[in-house]
Amino acid sequence: MGLLTFSLNVTLDGCVDHREGIVDDETHAFFTRLMDEAGAMLWGRVTYEMMESYWPLVARGNVEAPPAMRDWAVKLEAKPKYVVSSTRTNFPWTNSHHIAGDLRTSIQKLKDATPAGVLLGSSKLATELDQLDLIDEYKFLVHPRIAGRGPTLYQSGLSSTRRLELVSAKPLRNGAVAMHYRRARG
Repeated sequence: MGLLTFSLNVTLDGCVDHREGIVDDETHAFFTRLMDEAGAMLWGRVTYEMMESYWPLVARGNVEAPPAMRDWAVKLEAKPKYVVSSTRTNFPWTNSHHIAGDLRTSIQKLKDATPAGVLLGSSKLATELDQLDLIDEYKFLVHPRIAGRGPTLYQSGLSSTRRLELVSAKPLRNGAVAMHYRRARG
C-alpha cells in the first residue's frame, strides 16, 4: 500500500493561494521531485481545472516557460491524475481518471493500488481526507510571506487536532522551507 502525502505551498500565515508563493526554478524542482517519487496525483475538481487550464499548454510548448516549469509540465502530462468530483465526470486531460462513490473506499483503493504513493495537492479535499484519517504524510513548502488573507490551510476546520512527527526541515535558497511531517499514530 502506498502512502497518501498532502503537499502544498503555504505562507507563514497559512494562506494556500498558489499566487502567494515564490515561483522559481528551485520551487518547481522541489515539486517535480515530489511528483517523480509519487505514483499518482490526486486533486479535487477545482484544482484539476486550474491545472488543466495551463500545464498541458506548457507541456506542448504552446506557452513560453522556463526549463524547470516545462520539465514539471511534461512529467505531469505523463503522470496518472485522479480527480474527486461530484459535479463533473469527464476529464479529458491525458491520464486523468474520475473518482466517484464512497470517498473513504475509493481513496483507500487508490492507495492500495499505488505502491509508490499518491500526492494530494488540493486543500479542500485534504480537509475531507484528513477527517477520514487517510492522509499519512504532509510535505509543505512554507514560503517567507504573510498574505494576510485566505484561503487558508484547513479553513473549514477539523474535528480534532492532528499530531505530527517531524521527518525533515530543509531551507531552500529562496527562503522557503520544505517541511516533511508524518502523522503520529497511537
